[in-house]
This record gives sequence, C-alpha cells and structure tokens, in this order.
Amino acid sequence: MRRYGDEVAAIARPLLDEGDLDVLLDRVGDARVVMIGEASHGTHEYYAWRAALTRRLIAERNFSFLAVEGDWPDCRRVDAAVRGAPASPLESLLGYERWPTWMWANEEVLDFTDWLRSHNATRPDRSAFPTSSGSASRDDKYDKVGFHGLDVYSMWESLRQVVLWLRENDPEAAGHAVNAYQCLASYSENPQSYAWATKYLRASCQDEVVRMLIELRGRDLDVWQNAEVVAGAEHYYRALVAGGASSWNVRDRHMDSTLARLLDHYGEGSKAVVWAHNTHIGDANATDQAAQGEVTLGSLARERFGAGQVVLVGMGGHRGSVIAGRTWGAAMTELPVPPGRPGSLEDILHATAPPQALFVFPRLAGRPDLLVDEVPHRAIGVVYRPEQERLGNYVPSVLGDRYDAFLWFDETRALRPLHPLHVDIHEFETYPTGV
Repeated sequence: MRRYGDEVAAIARPLLDEGDLDVLLDRVGDARVVMIGEASHGTHEYYAWRAALTRRLIAERNFSFLAVEGDWPDCRRVDAAVRGAPASPLESLLGYERWPTWMWANEEVLDFTDWLRSHNATRPDRSAFPTSSGSASRDDKYDKVGFHGLDVYSMWESLRQVVLWLRENDPEAAGHAVNAYQCLASYSENPQSYAWATKYLRASCQDEVVRMLIELRGRDLDVWQNAEVVAGAEHYYRALVAGGASSWNVRDRHMDSTLARLLDHYGEGSKAVVWAHNTHIGDANATDQAAQGEVTLGSLARERFGAGQVVLVGMGGHRGSVIAGRTWGAAMTELPVPPGRPGSLEDILHATAPPQALFVFPRLAGRPDLLVDEVPHRAIGVVYRPEQERLGNYVPSVLGDRYDAFLWFDETRALRPLHPLHVDIHEFETYPTGV
C-alpha cells in the first residue's frame, strides 16, 4: 500500500464543492454519454454528488436527458413531473412501490427532480413523446430535459400500458397485445411461476410477446418501449432459471438498446447522462465479469458509441452506513458499512487519499500502478449482510480501464428514504446480489 501513496497524492483532487468538478467536466468534453455509478444503492454521498455532476452537465453542457436503472413506467411518471405535469416530483416518486422502493423514492432524488422541474420551467414546452413516430432533428430538439428508466422488471405493468394505449389509439391492432396479456395472466403476475414453467413445463409466452413487439416497433416511443420491456422481461425470466451469465446479459443489453433508442429519439446532437450501479456502468473487460461471460452497460456503450464518446465515472467509500435489506424483499434498514478489507481499493484510498477526492484518470500513457494493477473493489447491492462482506462484495478491477474517473468518500452515510418499504418479493434476486 505504501507504494501507492505518492501516486495517489499526484492524481487525487480534493472534492469539497461543485466547483471542484470542473476538471471532470473538462474530461467530458464533447462526449455523448456520461455514465455515473455508485458502489451501493443506499448511500447519501453517491446520490448527492451524482446529482451535483448531473446538474452541471445539464446546465452547462446541454445534456438532453437522464436515464436511470429504474423501470420505464415509474420513470415515465417522474418524466411527466419534471416537465411540469400537475403531479409533483414528490407524488411521482412516492409511486415507486416495487421493492426496493428506497432506490428512487428518497430525499436525494427528490431534491434533484425538484431542481430539474425548475430548470425545465425555463425551457420551451415541447413534448418528448410526439404522436408521430419520427425522431427529433437538430432544429427541433427537445429542450426540456427528460427522466427515463432503462430497466427490464416491469413486465406486467408495461403490458397493461400497451393494452390500454392500443385500446384507446388503435383498437384494431390490439390483438397481439391481448394474446400476450392472456398468456401471461395465467401466472398471476408472478415471474417465478412463469420462469419455472418455462423450464420444467416447457410453457412459454415468447411467441405472443414477440408478435406484439413486431407490431409496435416504430410507433409512439412510450408504447414501443413498454413493448420492448415486456419482451426483454420475458427473455430475462427464461434466462434466469437457466443459470449462468445469460440473464445478466439480457438485462444489460436491454438497458443498452433502450439508451440507444432514446438517443435516436431525441435526435442528432442529443446527449445522455446515465445513473446505475458501478457493476453496470463500469467496463466489464476490466473486471472478472468478462471472464464469467458478462457484459455491462458501460462496456456495451463503449462498443456502440466509441470509447471517446463515453465517460464512465465510478464511486466508492471506505466505511459508514447504508440503506439496504438483509434478504431479498426484507424491510429496509440502516446497516453499518465496515472498513474496506485489507488490500482493497477502499483500504488503499483510505490510507492515501483525501477524505473526499476526485480522480480523473490519464487516458493511457503514464498511468500510475494503482490504475493498472488489479485490486478488489467493493460493490454493495440492495441486499447486504455486513458480517459476510469479506466473503463476497468485492469485484477484482483494473481501475483505470473500468472507469475514466472516480469519486471517493472515506466516510459515508445512509440516504433518506421517502416512505417505508412496500415489500414485493415477486422479483428474482439479481447477481451480483441486488444490483
């Protein structure tokens, strides 16, 4: 650890206020996608500084929308709220009912969405969801900044949205959607029941879902994306019971294609900020995830848009507290985060870096050993058992390849949920645990 001390001092910048992010905005330059990670889904500092960086990207660099590791229908309500709908951001965030509710229904996200609503109030009143199927052009871009969900879990809610939209807008085309709904309805909105039926009973609603998606591709973005979610979720649950990396890859590929679809929709010159866990935004090729056959949203984005157009920002902390559940679907609780295990990135930075620091990595030449050595890097999911942390929770990482920049917090505290947990254990636990 001693050998890292001087090189950390050379590249670490104290992080005290939003002005200290200037060097990171310089690194962003004209990149089209900035992905901002977090080492847990329940830490105040990660959420607050992610919001601070995003505010500057929107206000100073004209980023077009924020896409998060959340469900499309839930985030659609938030999008309407930040665009000035009668429902407030608070009301829209309280609508998050699927476990873990605290991941988006918290004071830190509320503060950001209140700011975004105020920011959007000064912008032209143009909808991000026009009735035509075409995307925006540079001369007709959407000036209000959007808030969208990338994830794949809302199968039944998205399917209901599809059926309702078709009945109101195109009843003659509702047949495939109704067939998909009737097929999936027999599983009582329980993904475990459907998943195990596909494995042991050779049952499947895949054909009905795919026919519905083919019918709706290229239509209104909202109904099209809901159809994509249904198809992605159906694939995800089938893959989950098969084991291996397949289900993880289905989920991250769905998020990648959704991001690309949103950028196409917003039009030429559009730019996106993404919020997700480090295990999604970091480049899989710089971790053991690639050896396990996994891709990540970050690695896929570098492939799709080019590494020069994508900036990946990771985060980490040494000790403190976090909001999480001890088991999947359990009541949320504030749990202690013990000091990083010996030899980990967290342990190294605790000994060598300022209490809060920003690292913007050199692109290639002259990288210090800390950025090229493989070191364990902590990942806390929505399921967390502090007493078992040293048995898992660490991802071997080459830091300089996994991210382009890193925000460090020696001591952290739990975020502030908006309401008590609504328990819904109908969703499978994801791997790594709860991310």
